[in-house]
Amino acid sequence: MCVIGGGPAGYAGAMRAIDYGKRVLMIEKNRVGGAGVYNGALGSKTLWELSQKVRAANDTIISVGRNKFELTWQEVIKTKDEAIFDRKFQYSCHMQLLQNETLSELFSYERGLGQFKNEHEVEILKENGETKTIWAENILIAVGSRPRALPNIDVDGVQIMTSDHIHHMDDYPESLVIVGAGVIGCEYATIFSNFGKTKVYLIDRADRILPFEDTDISDMVSKNFEEQGVKIHHNAQLERLEKKGDRVEYEISYPDGSREVINVEKALLAVGRVPNVEDLGMENAGVSMSKRGRHIGDDDTVTNVPNIYVAGDASGRIALVNMGELEARHAVERMFGNIKHRLSYDNVSTIMFLQPEVAAVGLNEMQCREQNIPVKIVKIDYSCIARAIAMRKTQGFFKIIVTNDDEMKILGMRAIGEHASSAIQAVALLISMNKGVHELAELVHPHPSIIEGVQECVRMLLNKSVFKSSVFKDKLQCYSCVDNVCTPLQRL
Repeated sequence: MCVIGGGPAGYAGAMRAIDYGKRVLMIEKNRVGGAGVYNGALGSKTLWELSQKVRAANDTIISVGRNKFELTWQEVIKTKDEAIFDRKFQYSCHMQLLQNETLSELFSYERGLGQFKNEHEVEILKENGETKTIWAENILIAVGSRPRALPNIDVDGVQIMTSDHIHHMDDYPESLVIVGAGVIGCEYATIFSNFGKTKVYLIDRADRILPFEDTDISDMVSKNFEEQGVKIHHNAQLERLEKKGDRVEYEISYPDGSREVINVEKALLAVGRVPNVEDLGMENAGVSMSKRGRHIGDDDTVTNVPNIYVAGDASGRIALVNMGELEARHAVERMFGNIKHRLSYDNVSTIMFLQPEVAAVGLNEMQCREQNIPVKIVKIDYSCIARAIAMRKTQGFFKIIVTNDDEMKILGMRAIGEHASSAIQAVALLISMNKGVHELAELVHPHPSIIEGVQECVRMLLNKSVFKSSVFKDKLQCYSCVDNVCTPLQRL
Protein backbone atom coordinates (compact mmCIF):
# COMPACT_ATOMS: atom_id res chain seq x y z
CA MET A 1 0.00 0.00 0.00
CA CYS A 2 1.07 3.56 -0.72
CA VAL A 3 -0.24 6.29 1.57
CA ILE A 4 -0.23 9.82 0.22
CA GLY A 5 -0.17 12.05 3.29
CA GLY A 6 1.39 11.61 6.72
CA GLY A 7 -1.18 13.33 8.92
CA PRO A 8 -3.31 11.54 11.53
CA ALA A 9 -5.29 9.59 8.92
CA GLY A 10 -2.33 8.61 6.76
CA TYR A 11 -0.21 7.56 9.70
CA ALA A 12 -3.02 5.49 11.23
CA GLY A 13 -3.62 3.78 7.88
CA ALA A 14 0.06 2.94 7.46
CA MET A 15 0.28 1.42 10.93
CA ARG A 16 -2.88 -0.64 10.37
CA ALA A 17 -1.47 -2.06 7.14
CA ILE A 18 1.64 -3.19 9.03
CA ASP A 19 -0.70 -5.19 11.29
CA TYR A 20 -1.66 -7.17 8.18
CA GLY A 21 2.00 -7.76 7.30
CA LYS A 22 1.77 -5.57 4.20
CA ARG A 23 4.57 -3.46 2.71
CA VAL A 24 3.75 0.21 3.18
CA LEU A 25 5.22 3.39 1.74
CA MET A 26 4.08 6.68 3.30
CA ILE A 27 4.64 9.91 1.36
CA GLU A 28 4.49 13.28 3.12
CA LYS A 29 5.44 16.56 1.46
CA ASN A 30 5.71 18.61 4.64
CA ARG A 31 5.71 17.32 8.23
CA VAL A 32 4.51 13.98 9.57
CA GLY A 33 1.60 14.58 11.93
CA GLY A 34 -0.12 17.18 9.76
CA ALA A 35 -2.69 19.54 11.23
CA GLY A 36 -3.22 17.09 14.07
CA VAL A 37 0.14 18.31 15.42
CA TYR A 38 1.07 21.54 13.63
CA ASN A 39 -1.12 24.66 13.37
CA GLY A 40 -4.14 22.66 14.41
CA ALA A 41 -5.60 20.45 17.10
CA LEU A 42 -2.64 19.97 19.43
CA GLY A 43 -1.48 23.59 19.36
CA SER A 44 -4.91 25.13 19.82
CA LYS A 45 -5.82 22.74 22.63
CA THR A 46 -2.57 23.55 24.43
CA LEU A 47 -3.46 27.24 24.19
CA TRP A 48 -6.98 26.48 25.43
CA GLU A 49 -5.70 24.52 28.42
CA LEU A 50 -3.35 27.37 29.38
CA SER A 51 -6.05 29.99 28.93
CA GLN A 52 -8.45 27.99 31.12
CA LYS A 53 -5.84 27.88 33.89
CA VAL A 54 -5.28 31.64 33.63
CA ARG A 55 -9.01 32.32 33.76
CA ALA A 56 -9.56 29.93 36.68
CA ALA A 57 -6.71 31.51 38.63
CA ASN A 58 -8.06 34.99 38.05
CA ASP A 59 -11.62 33.99 38.94
CA THR A 60 -10.21 32.96 42.32
CA ILE A 61 -7.61 35.60 43.19
CA ILE A 62 -9.35 38.68 41.85
CA SER A 63 -12.40 37.91 43.99
CA VAL A 64 -10.21 38.22 47.11
CA GLY A 65 -8.57 41.45 46.00
CA ARG A 66 -5.26 40.10 44.68
CA ASN A 67 -3.54 41.28 41.52
CA LYS A 68 -4.45 39.66 38.21
CA PHE A 69 -2.32 36.70 37.11
CA GLU A 70 -0.82 36.98 33.63
CA LEU A 71 1.32 34.93 31.27
CA THR A 72 3.41 36.58 28.57
CA TRP A 73 2.72 35.50 25.01
CA GLN A 74 6.28 34.15 24.86
CA GLU A 75 5.53 31.88 27.85
CA VAL A 76 2.34 30.69 26.17
CA ILE A 77 4.05 29.91 22.88
CA LYS A 78 6.96 28.19 24.66
CA THR A 79 4.52 25.79 26.30
CA LYS A 80 2.70 25.23 23.00
CA ASP A 81 6.00 24.53 21.21
CA GLU A 82 7.03 22.07 23.92
CA ALA A 83 3.76 20.16 23.51
CA ILE A 84 4.22 20.00 19.73
CA PHE A 85 7.85 18.91 20.12
CA ASP A 86 6.81 16.06 22.44
CA ARG A 87 4.33 14.74 19.88
CA LYS A 88 6.70 15.32 16.96
CA PHE A 89 9.45 13.46 18.84
CA GLN A 90 7.14 10.49 19.38
CA TYR A 91 6.35 10.27 15.67
CA SER A 92 10.02 10.67 14.69
CA CYS A 93 11.29 8.04 17.12
CA HIS A 94 8.51 5.63 16.20
CA MET A 95 9.23 5.92 12.48
CA GLN A 96 12.98 5.60 12.96
CA LEU A 97 12.67 2.54 15.16
CA LEU A 98 10.18 0.97 12.73
CA GLN A 99 12.70 1.31 9.94
CA ASN A 100 15.58 0.03 12.10
CA GLU A 101 13.81 -2.99 13.53
CA THR A 102 12.45 -6.14 11.93
CA LEU A 103 9.53 -4.14 10.50
CA SER A 104 11.89 -2.25 8.19
CA GLU A 105 10.93 -4.66 5.42
CA LEU A 106 7.34 -3.48 5.80
CA PHE A 107 7.50 0.29 6.43
CA SER A 108 9.26 3.00 4.47
CA TYR A 109 8.87 6.77 4.25
CA GLU A 110 9.52 9.31 1.49
CA ARG A 111 9.56 13.09 1.85
CA GLY A 112 8.03 14.77 -1.18
CA LEU A 113 4.86 15.48 -3.14
CA GLY A 114 2.99 12.40 -4.28
CA GLN A 115 1.21 12.60 -7.65
CA PHE A 116 -0.69 9.92 -9.55
CA LYS A 117 0.69 8.71 -12.87
CA ASN A 118 -2.06 6.10 -13.14
CA GLU A 119 -4.19 4.01 -10.80
CA HIS A 120 -1.18 2.05 -9.49
CA GLU A 121 1.80 4.37 -9.97
CA VAL A 122 2.70 7.43 -7.91
CA GLU A 123 5.50 9.83 -8.74
CA ILE A 124 7.31 11.43 -5.79
CA LEU A 125 8.61 14.96 -6.39
CA LYS A 126 11.36 15.83 -3.93
CA GLU A 127 12.43 19.30 -2.82
CA ASN A 128 15.75 19.02 -4.70
CA GLY A 129 13.91 18.40 -7.96
CA GLU A 130 14.54 14.66 -8.09
CA THR A 131 11.66 12.33 -8.90
CA LYS A 132 10.92 8.72 -8.10
CA THR A 133 8.07 6.52 -9.30
CA ILE A 134 6.65 3.69 -7.20
CA TRP A 135 4.01 1.01 -7.89
CA ALA A 136 1.43 -0.04 -5.28
CA GLU A 137 -1.41 -2.52 -5.32
CA ASN A 138 -3.55 -0.19 -3.22
CA ILE A 139 -3.32 3.57 -2.61
CA LEU A 140 -4.77 5.55 0.29
CA ILE A 141 -5.30 9.30 -0.18
CA ALA A 142 -4.98 11.09 3.16
CA VAL A 143 -3.82 14.56 2.15
CA GLY A 144 -5.70 16.56 4.81
CA SER A 145 -6.97 20.09 4.43
CA ARG A 146 -6.07 23.76 4.88
CA PRO A 147 -8.00 26.80 6.14
CA ARG A 148 -10.51 28.18 3.66
CA ALA A 149 -9.91 31.70 2.38
CA LEU A 150 -12.51 34.29 1.42
CA PRO A 151 -12.62 36.16 -1.91
CA ASN A 152 -11.28 39.71 -1.93
CA ILE A 153 -9.54 39.28 1.42
CA ASP A 154 -5.74 39.38 1.35
CA VAL A 155 -4.44 36.88 3.91
CA ASP A 156 -0.90 38.01 4.69
CA GLY A 157 -0.43 35.84 7.77
CA VAL A 158 0.52 38.85 9.91
CA GLN A 159 -2.46 41.16 10.16
CA ILE A 160 -5.07 39.01 8.43
CA MET A 161 -4.57 35.40 9.48
CA THR A 162 -5.98 31.89 9.41
CA SER A 163 -5.42 29.18 12.01
CA ASP A 164 -2.13 28.42 10.20
CA HIS A 165 -0.76 31.79 11.35
CA ILE A 166 -2.41 32.62 14.68
CA HIS A 167 0.17 30.68 16.74
CA HIS A 168 3.07 32.57 15.18
CA MET A 169 2.27 36.08 16.40
CA ASP A 170 4.87 38.08 18.35
CA ASP A 171 2.47 39.09 21.11
CA TYR A 172 -1.15 39.13 22.18
CA PRO A 173 -3.09 41.35 19.78
CA GLU A 174 -4.65 44.38 21.42
CA SER A 175 -7.84 43.61 19.47
CA LEU A 176 -8.89 40.75 17.21
CA VAL A 177 -11.88 40.20 14.94
CA ILE A 178 -12.79 36.57 14.24
CA VAL A 179 -14.76 35.90 11.07
CA GLY A 180 -16.91 32.81 11.67
CA ALA A 181 -18.77 31.76 14.81
CA GLY A 182 -18.52 28.01 14.34
CA VAL A 183 -16.44 25.69 16.48
CA ILE A 184 -13.01 27.02 15.40
CA GLY A 185 -14.00 30.67 15.66
CA CYS A 186 -15.61 30.22 19.08
CA GLU A 187 -12.61 28.21 20.27
CA TYR A 188 -10.17 31.02 19.50
CA ALA A 189 -12.59 33.59 20.93
CA THR A 190 -12.52 31.53 24.14
CA ILE A 191 -8.73 31.34 24.19
CA PHE A 192 -8.03 35.04 23.72
CA SER A 193 -10.85 36.24 25.98
CA ASN A 194 -9.62 33.88 28.72
CA PHE A 195 -6.12 35.34 28.60
CA GLY A 196 -7.71 38.75 29.11
CA LYS A 197 -5.24 40.72 26.98
CA THR A 198 -7.27 41.04 23.79
CA LYS A 199 -10.56 42.72 22.89
CA VAL A 200 -12.33 40.07 20.80
CA TYR A 201 -14.99 40.68 18.15
CA LEU A 202 -16.89 37.70 16.70
CA ILE A 203 -18.80 37.97 13.41
CA ASP A 204 -21.79 35.63 13.38
CA ARG A 205 -23.99 35.34 10.27
CA ALA A 206 -26.72 33.58 12.26
CA ASP A 207 -28.87 34.91 15.07
CA ARG A 208 -26.88 32.87 17.59
CA ILE A 209 -23.46 31.23 17.77
CA LEU A 210 -23.19 27.44 17.36
CA PRO A 211 -26.54 27.31 15.52
CA PHE A 212 -26.26 23.53 15.06
CA GLU A 213 -26.56 23.03 18.84
CA ASP A 214 -29.47 23.51 21.24
CA THR A 215 -30.15 27.05 22.38
CA ASP A 216 -29.34 26.25 26.01
CA ILE A 217 -25.80 25.32 24.93
CA SER A 218 -25.22 28.33 22.69
CA ASP A 219 -26.84 30.71 25.18
CA MET A 220 -24.49 29.67 27.99
CA VAL A 221 -21.39 29.98 25.79
CA SER A 222 -22.61 33.32 24.42
CA LYS A 223 -23.33 34.65 27.93
CA ASN A 224 -19.81 33.75 29.05
CA PHE A 225 -18.34 35.46 26.01
CA GLU A 226 -20.20 38.65 26.78
CA GLU A 227 -19.13 38.54 30.44
CA GLN A 228 -15.53 38.25 29.23
CA GLY A 229 -15.96 41.32 27.04
CA VAL A 230 -16.36 39.57 23.68
CA LYS A 231 -18.47 41.55 21.23
CA ILE A 232 -20.63 39.23 19.12
CA HIS A 233 -22.02 40.69 15.90
CA HIS A 234 -25.19 38.59 15.46
CA ASN A 235 -26.94 38.40 12.07
CA ALA A 236 -23.98 40.23 10.55
CA GLN A 237 -22.83 40.10 6.94
CA LEU A 238 -19.17 40.88 6.32
CA GLU A 239 -19.02 43.51 3.56
CA ARG A 240 -15.27 44.09 3.53
CA LEU A 241 -12.15 43.38 5.55
CA GLU A 242 -8.87 45.02 4.59
CA LYS A 243 -5.56 46.25 5.92
CA LYS A 244 -5.32 49.90 6.90
CA GLY A 245 -1.69 50.64 7.60
CA ASP A 246 -0.59 48.30 10.38
CA ARG A 247 -4.19 47.58 11.41
CA VAL A 248 -7.33 45.98 9.97
CA GLU A 249 -10.66 47.60 9.19
CA TYR A 250 -13.86 45.68 8.64
CA GLU A 251 -17.40 46.65 7.71
CA ILE A 252 -20.50 44.64 8.50
CA SER A 253 -24.16 45.07 7.61
CA TYR A 254 -27.31 43.98 9.40
CA PRO A 255 -30.77 42.88 8.15
CA ASP A 256 -32.26 46.27 9.06
CA GLY A 257 -29.89 47.97 6.61
CA SER A 258 -27.57 49.47 9.22
CA ARG A 259 -23.80 49.20 8.88
CA GLU A 260 -20.85 49.29 11.24
CA VAL A 261 -17.15 49.97 10.62
CA ILE A 262 -14.61 48.80 13.22
CA ASN A 263 -10.82 49.08 13.34
CA VAL A 264 -8.79 46.32 15.05
CA GLU A 265 -5.18 45.22 15.23
CA LYS A 266 -5.60 41.76 13.67
CA ALA A 267 -8.17 39.51 11.99
CA LEU A 268 -8.62 35.74 12.03
CA LEU A 269 -10.57 33.92 9.31
CA ALA A 270 -12.28 30.83 10.75
CA VAL A 271 -14.63 29.86 7.93
CA GLY A 272 -13.90 26.18 7.47
CA ARG A 273 -11.29 24.14 5.63
CA VAL A 274 -10.77 22.78 2.10
CA PRO A 275 -9.06 19.50 1.09
CA ASN A 276 -5.53 19.54 -0.37
CA VAL A 277 -6.38 17.73 -3.60
CA GLU A 278 -5.26 20.16 -6.34
CA ASP A 279 -1.75 18.76 -6.91
CA LEU A 280 -2.55 15.05 -6.69
CA GLY A 281 -3.01 14.48 -10.42
CA MET A 282 -6.14 12.46 -9.69
CA GLU A 283 -7.24 12.79 -13.30
CA ASN A 284 -4.33 10.53 -14.29
CA ALA A 285 -5.80 7.76 -12.14
CA GLY A 286 -9.42 8.54 -13.01
CA VAL A 287 -10.37 9.45 -9.42
CA SER A 288 -13.50 11.59 -9.28
CA MET A 289 -14.54 14.36 -6.95
CA SER A 290 -17.91 14.34 -5.18
CA LYS A 291 -21.03 15.58 -6.93
CA ARG A 292 -20.55 19.03 -5.42
CA GLY A 293 -16.86 18.96 -6.29
CA ARG A 294 -15.75 19.93 -2.78
CA HIS A 295 -13.96 16.72 -1.82
CA ILE A 296 -13.02 13.30 -3.18
CA GLY A 297 -16.03 11.10 -3.82
CA ASP A 298 -16.15 7.74 -2.08
CA ASP A 299 -18.37 4.91 -0.94
CA ASP A 300 -17.33 3.69 2.50
CA THR A 301 -13.75 5.00 1.94
CA VAL A 302 -13.46 3.50 -1.59
CA THR A 303 -13.24 5.97 -4.48
CA ASN A 304 -14.64 5.29 -7.92
CA VAL A 305 -11.33 3.50 -8.67
CA PRO A 306 -11.51 0.18 -6.77
CA ASN A 307 -7.91 0.09 -5.53
CA ILE A 308 -7.79 3.75 -4.46
CA TYR A 309 -9.20 4.78 -1.08
CA VAL A 310 -9.61 8.08 0.76
CA ALA A 311 -9.66 9.01 4.45
CA GLY A 312 -9.61 12.10 6.62
CA ASP A 313 -10.45 15.64 5.60
CA ALA A 314 -10.11 14.83 1.90
CA SER A 315 -13.24 12.65 2.16
CA GLY A 316 -15.27 15.70 3.21
CA ARG A 317 -17.15 14.13 6.09
CA ILE A 318 -16.39 14.82 9.74
CA ALA A 319 -13.12 16.77 9.92
CA LEU A 320 -11.82 15.41 13.23
CA VAL A 321 -8.52 13.69 13.99
CA ASN A 322 -10.22 10.64 15.50
CA MET A 323 -12.55 10.26 12.52
CA GLY A 324 -9.68 10.55 10.04
CA GLU A 325 -7.83 7.81 11.88
CA LEU A 326 -10.97 5.65 12.01
CA GLU A 327 -11.62 6.09 8.28
CA ALA A 328 -8.03 5.17 7.41
CA ARG A 329 -8.07 2.06 9.57
CA HIS A 330 -11.41 1.05 8.05
CA ALA A 331 -10.03 1.60 4.53
CA VAL A 332 -7.07 -0.68 5.23
CA GLU A 333 -9.33 -3.32 6.74
CA ARG A 334 -11.39 -3.20 3.55
CA MET A 335 -8.22 -3.61 1.47
CA PHE A 336 -6.70 -6.53 3.34
CA GLY A 337 -9.30 -7.83 5.78
CA ASN A 338 -12.62 -9.53 5.49
CA ILE A 339 -14.88 -6.96 7.11
CA LYS A 340 -18.54 -6.80 6.15
CA HIS A 341 -19.78 -3.77 8.07
CA ARG A 342 -19.80 -0.23 6.75
CA LEU A 343 -18.22 2.61 8.70
CA SER A 344 -20.86 4.39 10.78
CA TYR A 345 -20.85 8.15 11.24
CA ASP A 346 -23.69 8.06 13.73
CA ASN A 347 -23.11 8.85 17.37
CA VAL A 348 -19.63 10.31 16.99
CA SER A 349 -18.39 11.81 20.26
CA THR A 350 -17.13 15.38 19.92
CA ILE A 351 -15.60 18.04 22.16
CA MET A 352 -15.83 21.80 21.72
CA PHE A 353 -13.12 23.63 23.63
CA LEU A 354 -15.14 26.62 24.74
CA GLN A 355 -16.06 28.22 28.06
CA PRO A 356 -17.36 25.99 29.48
CA GLU A 357 -16.23 22.87 27.63
CA VAL A 358 -18.96 21.26 25.51
CA ALA A 359 -19.24 17.55 24.70
CA ALA A 360 -21.79 15.89 22.43
CA VAL A 361 -22.83 12.50 21.15
CA GLY A 362 -25.86 11.41 19.15
CA LEU A 363 -28.91 13.56 18.52
CA ASN A 364 -29.60 16.83 20.28
CA GLU A 365 -33.02 18.13 21.29
CA MET A 366 -33.30 20.41 18.27
CA GLN A 367 -32.66 17.55 15.84
CA CYS A 368 -35.27 15.36 17.54
CA ARG A 369 -37.85 18.11 17.19
CA GLU A 370 -36.94 18.72 13.55
CA GLN A 371 -37.30 14.99 12.82
CA ASN A 372 -40.45 14.78 14.96
CA ILE A 373 -39.04 11.98 17.09
CA PRO A 374 -41.02 11.46 20.34
CA VAL A 375 -38.52 11.69 23.17
CA LYS A 376 -38.04 12.09 26.88
CA ILE A 377 -35.42 14.60 27.98
CA VAL A 378 -33.74 14.97 31.35
CA LYS A 379 -31.37 17.71 32.54
CA ILE A 380 -29.35 18.15 35.70
CA ASP A 381 -27.54 21.32 36.66
CA TYR A 382 -23.89 21.11 37.69
CA SER A 383 -24.80 22.79 40.98
CA CYS A 384 -26.38 19.47 42.03
CA ILE A 385 -23.19 17.45 41.42
CA ALA A 386 -20.84 17.04 44.40
CA ARG A 387 -17.61 17.09 42.33
CA ALA A 388 -18.64 20.33 40.61
CA ILE A 389 -19.36 21.87 43.99
CA ALA A 390 -15.95 20.74 45.27
CA MET A 391 -14.21 22.25 42.23
CA ARG A 392 -16.27 25.44 42.59
CA LYS A 393 -17.25 24.92 38.95
CA THR A 394 -21.02 24.73 39.13
CA GLN A 395 -21.86 26.30 35.76
CA GLY A 396 -23.13 23.74 33.30
CA PHE A 397 -25.54 20.85 32.86
CA PHE A 398 -26.02 17.35 31.51
CA LYS A 399 -28.85 16.62 29.10
CA ILE A 400 -29.79 13.07 28.06
CA ILE A 401 -32.35 12.28 25.36
CA VAL A 402 -34.12 8.90 25.22
CA THR A 403 -36.96 7.32 23.30
CA ASN A 404 -40.43 8.08 24.64
CA ASP A 405 -41.27 4.51 25.62
CA ASP A 406 -40.60 2.02 28.37
CA GLU A 407 -37.27 0.94 26.87
CA MET A 408 -35.94 4.52 26.96
CA LYS A 409 -33.11 3.82 24.53
CA ILE A 410 -30.54 6.59 24.58
CA LEU A 411 -30.54 8.78 21.45
CA GLY A 412 -28.09 11.47 22.49
CA MET A 413 -26.41 13.47 25.20
CA ARG A 414 -25.11 17.01 25.60
CA ALA A 415 -22.77 18.09 28.37
CA ILE A 416 -21.50 21.58 29.08
CA GLY A 417 -19.24 22.31 32.02
CA GLU A 418 -16.01 21.22 33.69
CA HIS A 419 -14.88 17.71 32.66
CA ALA A 420 -17.78 17.51 30.19
CA SER A 421 -15.81 15.37 27.74
CA SER A 422 -15.13 12.79 30.45
CA ALA A 423 -18.84 12.20 30.97
CA ILE A 424 -20.17 11.12 27.60
CA GLN A 425 -18.24 7.99 26.70
CA ALA A 426 -20.38 5.53 28.66
CA VAL A 427 -23.47 7.06 27.08
CA ALA A 428 -21.84 6.84 23.63
CA LEU A 429 -21.22 3.13 24.21
CA LEU A 430 -24.84 2.53 25.20
CA ILE A 431 -26.02 4.39 22.09
CA SER A 432 -23.82 2.22 19.85
CA MET A 433 -25.20 -0.87 21.59
CA ASN A 434 -28.79 0.39 21.18
CA LYS A 435 -29.27 0.16 24.93
CA GLY A 436 -31.49 2.03 27.35
CA VAL A 437 -30.83 3.80 30.63
CA HIS A 438 -31.37 0.91 33.04
CA GLU A 439 -27.78 -0.39 32.90
CA LEU A 440 -26.39 3.08 33.58
CA ALA A 441 -28.69 3.65 36.55
CA GLU A 442 -27.36 0.62 38.42
CA LEU A 443 -23.66 1.06 37.59
CA VAL A 444 -21.52 2.04 40.60
CA HIS A 445 -19.91 5.39 39.76
CA PRO A 446 -16.82 6.76 41.55
CA HIS A 447 -17.50 9.45 44.14
CA PRO A 448 -17.13 12.33 43.94
CA SER A 449 -17.03 12.53 40.16
CA ILE A 450 -18.71 14.55 37.47
CA ILE A 451 -20.17 11.40 35.90
CA GLU A 452 -22.41 10.91 38.92
CA GLY A 453 -24.54 13.58 37.26
CA VAL A 454 -25.13 11.22 34.35
CA GLN A 455 -26.37 8.57 36.74
CA GLU A 456 -28.67 11.02 38.48
CA CYS A 457 -30.14 11.96 35.09
CA VAL A 458 -31.14 8.40 34.31
CA ARG A 459 -32.43 7.91 37.83
CA MET A 460 -34.75 10.85 37.25
CA LEU A 461 -36.08 9.12 34.14
CA LEU A 462 -36.72 6.01 36.24
CA ASN A 463 -38.35 8.08 38.99
CA LYS A 464 -35.85 7.09 41.68
CA SER A 465 -33.52 10.04 41.89
CA VAL A 466 -31.86 11.47 45.00
CA PHE A 467 -33.18 14.94 44.17
CA LYS A 468 -36.76 15.29 42.93
CA SER A 469 -37.31 17.40 39.83
CA SER A 470 -40.66 18.57 41.13
CA VAL A 471 -38.80 20.24 44.02
CA PHE A 472 -35.63 21.57 42.33
CA LYS A 473 -37.43 22.76 39.21
CA ASP A 474 -34.71 25.30 38.38
CA LYS A 475 -31.95 22.68 38.69
CA LEU A 476 -33.59 19.47 37.48
CA GLN A 477 -35.83 19.04 34.45
CA CYS A 478 -37.61 15.98 33.14
CA TYR A 479 -40.01 16.34 30.21
CA SER A 480 -41.34 14.67 27.09
CA CYS A 481 -41.57 16.10 23.59
CA VAL A 482 -44.17 14.70 21.20
CA ASP A 483 -45.27 16.43 17.99
CA ASN A 484 -43.11 19.39 18.99
CA VAL A 485 -45.07 19.85 22.20
CA CYS A 486 -43.01 19.53 25.40
CA THR A 487 -44.69 18.50 28.65
CA PRO A 488 -43.11 18.09 32.12
CA LEU A 489 -43.07 14.51 33.30
CA GLN A 490 -44.88 14.18 36.61
CA ARG A 491 -42.54 13.00 39.31
CA LEU A 492 -43.33 12.42 42.99
